[in-house]
Amino acid sequence: MRINFKGTASRSQAARLLEALSRFPISTFEAMRYLDVYHCPARILQLRKRGHRITTHWQTTVTESGALHRVGLYVLEGQP
Repeated sequence: MRINFKGTASRSQAARLLEALSRFPISTFEAMRYLDVYHCPARILQLRKRGHRITTHWQTTVTESGALHRVGLYVLEGQP
């Protein structure tokens, strides 16, 4: 996905995130780590404003350092 939607612009990040969401749910942590989307809530808001129905489910994730973090798990419910 990073190959198809290169760059750090918010539009590129939103495109990567939407492509991932069309395939599977993704957490804030995963979006940062694997998609280079570093402010996931802002990109989710962009997509919602474009009419995508995305729900947020809260979960606790353990990072590599062993710390627990409460993160959003985003699920694409429908496209505009």
